Amino acid sequence: MMRKKIKLSALLVLLFLASSCNDFVDINNDPNNPTKPTLSLLLPATQMSLVSYFNTVNGGGSAVMQHFASGALNRWNQTGTSFSTAWSGFYTATIPDIETVIREGTTQEAWGYVAIAKLEKAYLYSIMVDLWGDVPYSQAVGENPNPGLDKGAEIYTSLFSLIDEALADMDKSFTIAAGSDIFYQGSKANWQRMANSLKLKMYNQIRLTDPVKAEAGIKALISTGVLLVSDNAQDFSFQYGTNVTPNARHPWYVSWYGSGRGGYVSMPLVNNLKDNDDPRLRYYIFRQNANVGLANSMNGEGYYGREPGDGAASPADANTRALIGIYPAGGLYDNGTIKTLTAANIYLNNTGAVSTSTSNSFKIPLSTSGDGTGAGILPLITNSMVKFIRAEAALTMGTGEDAAQLLADAVTAHLNSVSTLAGKNKGTTMPAATITGFVNRIKTQFAAASDAGKMELVMTQKWISLFGNGVESYNDYRRTGLPRLGDLVSPLDVYPLRFYYSETELTSNESLIPDRERIQRAQQTTPVFWDK
Repeated sequence: MMRKKIKLSALLVLLFLASSCNDFVDINNDPNNPTKPTLSLLLPATQMSLVSYFNTVNGGGSAVMQHFASGALNRWNQTGTSFSTAWSGFYTATIPDIETVIREGTTQEAWGYVAIAKLEKAYLYSIMVDLWGDVPYSQAVGENPNPGLDKGAEIYTSLFSLIDEALADMDKSFTIAAGSDIFYQGSKANWQRMANSLKLKMYNQIRLTDPVKAEAGIKALISTGVLLVSDNAQDFSFQYGTNVTPNARHPWYVSWYGSGRGGYVSMPLVNNLKDNDDPRLRYYIFRQNANVGLANSMNGEGYYGREPGDGAASPADANTRALIGIYPAGGLYDNGTIKTLTAANIYLNNTGAVSTSTSNSFKIPLSTSGDGTGAGILPLITNSMVKFIRAEAALTMGTGEDAAQLLADAVTAHLNSVSTLAGKNKGTTMPAATITGFVNRIKTQFAAASDAGKMELVMTQKWISLFGNGVESYNDYRRTGLPRLGDLVSPLDVYPLRFYYSETELTSNESLIPDRERIQRAQQTTPVFWDK
């Protein structure tokens, strides 16, 4: 139920999951009976909670968008339990604690904490509207056990105002203990960048249904010199650690490098990267066996994944499936020979690769701690994303910016992010000449493309760069119809336009019970308000 409040003891457990929270000390005379919420302890708990539950919806977005090729959403099928963990977690843990920080911080005039909590609230609710459409908002926290669903468009309007409130709060004062802010370690400038970049993303999201507001908002952001995320060091991303107990590693790493192997990699993604000479293939996908192909045959080149919508039962193939690589999960970098590459491959090539002449040359042992480090990232709003958004806006809203250069800058930023993460996780960094050459090729392709081709190139490159954030890719596809996704082998439903509500909510909330079956089915077929 939505009214159940998470206990302080549970918050403490969440805090221990982040290596950046190791230095917290007791701040109450009796730590077992705190007299009031402590902002420096509660704020990072909200951040950990937000990230934890975001990951449960992220998997669904990644499956729908063919970043993965496993799970029910890979066949467009969902039920009332598909996202119940995220729904319950957001409403029983994340949102109530964010509201507590806002309320108590306002009382204490701790405006930095208030501002950050408001931005977390704005970000989270924008994502919830994007995924579910209409959600409880005005009555989400309080005494009402049966909150109604607020309209998504109205929530978005409120969130724009909430972001402005947060920016104003920051100008009152901004004093944050660095250890209590997992995202930005108390940097006011970076939170300002995040706030303005969130507005940019939301304006772009509504460009089909409110083009006047969207165009005016984006033009104001890019013309007035406000701070935006403009460097990879300013990314609104979550950095995972390497601790095993408690487990602080990237959830994809924990899943894919465990005995269950997480699922199957997406062959459309593999084929796109390989066919387009994209150096990110070695970073995204790690092959366990260089000779394995689809259906576990021994005449492939190691990219043993699945086509989208393949619902066949899984054979005993845990030791031959290709795995998620070093980006974004902190897994392994694939430095093995790719047999079918030729001299025409310039940026994805076999220079310096290890011979894969034996069938088991890529087989990796599993241990308690796994292979690789697990110190991956969850990219939420990044420099690369901001550049892609601005490129899309330049093409569709006439913002006056150079779409070709923004596209180049977006791809450059992402390649650098991939290379940096690899360097931190025992992988091979990407040569500067590879980054420059690959980006120049994309600029050439853009210059030669039609208007429709330019848009397709921007959105396809964004889809590739969003490996790690399936939610934003899902948003992009519903708004633009791009990239072109592969046909499903065996779909179980129509393409889902929204995620299903938690069945618990529909069967316990008296305002929804009388019409719950219609409400739930409409989630599959009814567009979100900004999806025209």
